[in-house]
Amino acid sequence: MNYSYHMQSQLVYTPQVNDYVIWNKGNHSVEGWVYFKDKEYITIETKVWPKPVEDQPIGTFHRNERVLVICYVQFWNDLQYIQSRSSIDSPEEEYYVKQDVLYMCK
Repeated sequence: MNYSYHMQSQLVYTPQVNDYVIWNKGNHSVEGWVYFKDKEYITIETKVWPKPVEDQPIGTFHRNERVLVICYVQFWNDLQYIQSRSSIDSPEEEYYVKQDVLYMCK
């Protein structure tokens, strides 16, 4: 978990790749793993499902389809940190639950 000091000595969370976050957006929220981070935005992976074998080029490591939501830096203060995982490419399988559905990141 990465925090930095903001104006008036307030601790502000800075998202990192492989953090599980909830983005509270008023009357709805987005939750998932931080998949990519840039200085201007992050992407939050909200859904993963296997690609059909015929759509996987030989030697590729992209075995899954993903839904990614962009969250720009000005909204990072709305993110709630939940947990971190070691890596999406770690040998152990990663599991998480979202809206009563079990997802497996492999």
